[in-house]
Amino acid sequence: MKKRILTGDRPTGRLHLGHYIGSLKSRVELQDEYDEFILIADVQALTTHFDRPELIHQSIYDVAMDNLSVGLDPEKVTVIQQSMIPAIAELTIFYSMLVTVPQLSHNPTIKTEAKNYGYKEMTYGFLGYPVSQTADITFCNADLVPVGDDQVPHIEMARKIVRKFNDLYGTSITEPEYKLSSVGRLSGLDGNQKMGKSMGNALYLSDTPETVWEKVRNGVTDTNRVSVKIPGNPDVCAVYKYHKAFAPDEAENISSMCKNASIGCVACKKKLAETLNNLLDPIRERRSYYESHLDEVKEIINSGTEKANKIGNENIKAIKEKMHVAL
Repeated sequence: MKKRILTGDRPTGRLHLGHYIGSLKSRVELQDEYDEFILIADVQALTTHFDRPELIHQSIYDVAMDNLSVGLDPEKVTVIQQSMIPAIAELTIFYSMLVTVPQLSHNPTIKTEAKNYGYKEMTYGFLGYPVSQTADITFCNADLVPVGDDQVPHIEMARKIVRKFNDLYGTSITEPEYKLSSVGRLSGLDGNQKMGKSMGNALYLSDTPETVWEKVRNGVTDTNRVSVKIPGNPDVCAVYKYHKAFAPDEAENISSMCKNASIGCVACKKKLAETLNNLLDPIRERRSYYESHLDEVKEIINSGTEKANKIGNENIKAIKEKMHVAL
């Protein structure tokens, strides 16, 4: 049997190129090798967007369409709506009995995210995010979870929770492994070290060619290069980082031309916009199809959730029996 991978996204808006480089591209590459579950984490989205439920509702469709548009095959992957899986909610409660508040508050990822959101005090849901994530991973006994460096502490905590739970109750919940992404975070074209929706610097998969050019045109380059005749330094150029990420075969040549002052920043940006639009054209085309077939998108989510519930319900029944809480 194929090993099961669980990955997913919080529905807080459309997905962008950072998501594509960091996870979506690899999801497409792995869909034939693994039994892949794609979780639309709408409950976790409430930890930071509890006051914007209308955004989350629309984003459930947007996130599903973005995943399908990059080439994920609904016949090969299972798309799931988190809030519609009772087993996740039940496991979250069970696991929370085994985790202390200091363990959660000392989690480096939680501390970083709280600082990023400006939280002086954390809600119960925000603080307990790693516990909920453990339930996400284990309700279906996922073997692997693709993560970036910042998410490793969450997976380590998940492994500890599962280990303690199995030892205590004699259950056989799979202790998940993490699959570390080999790709770093995509920086913003504005020079910020991170591209993000909250940063206001995201280049979305659904952006039009005109919008892509506008965002690339305003990208930060070598500020010391005030003339085309002056050699540039690609290492300090945000635009060049995108050439390396999306056109690695051409990046070395572009770097050489920049250093030799044989290409100007405008021409360099036009090359990047062309590269990005060539990548996004088929994605936009597939997304256009799904936008006009929302009932099909809804059915993909519902059928995936139904499949996941069959697995989750069977697992939670066995877990409750081991815990002696089932009558």
